[in-house]
Amino acid sequence: MSTETAPGMTARIDALLPQTQCTRCGYSGCKPYAAAIAGGEAEINQCPPGGQATIEALAQLLERPVLPLNPVNGVETPLRVAWIDEARCIGCARCLAPCPVDAIVGAPKYMHTVLIDRCTGCELCLPPCPVDCIEMRAAPETVNEPTLNRERYAAHTSRLLNLAAERQQQLAAKKAIAARHLGEP
Repeated sequence: MSTETAPGMTARIDALLPQTQCTRCGYSGCKPYAAAIAGGEAEINQCPPGGQATIEALAQLLERPVLPLNPVNGVETPLRVAWIDEARCIGCARCLAPCPVDAIVGAPKYMHTVLIDRCTGCELCLPPCPVDCIEMRAAPETVNEPTLNRERYAAHTSRLLNLAAERQQQLAAKKAIAARHLGEP
């Protein structure tokens, strides 16, 4: 195996992953999975969306034997994308936050839709939907662009971190106001 540094190897491994951010590998996204592989904590055969082609590319990069896809993580399937039956959508907005690339648009109490060209087929929107109006369908014959997926995932993660920081600031301000009203220092 290469004597390359772990961060450098993590980046090279991450570049080979499909960037679906589906969590099926057991990690929160492609980059954490890449870091686990680079650190020797995970096997190269845990990515169903990448399938056999990704396993072979990882094996070549890391000079490891090719393994079959671990069935515990799922099975390799053609790319699918989420589709929302808009007539059944109740606008609960529970599908918005789990989408790692912000491919679902809508607002609370309004119908939602999926931006097909952004959807990575991760299926993370399915479990939170209380009315089962989301289904997976065959993806159109467009290229799933890992670089764009990675950028969209980074933007999504950054947005969520900023929202959490804003909420913490608001909570701290409310606590300070309450403390002043109660005469606490």
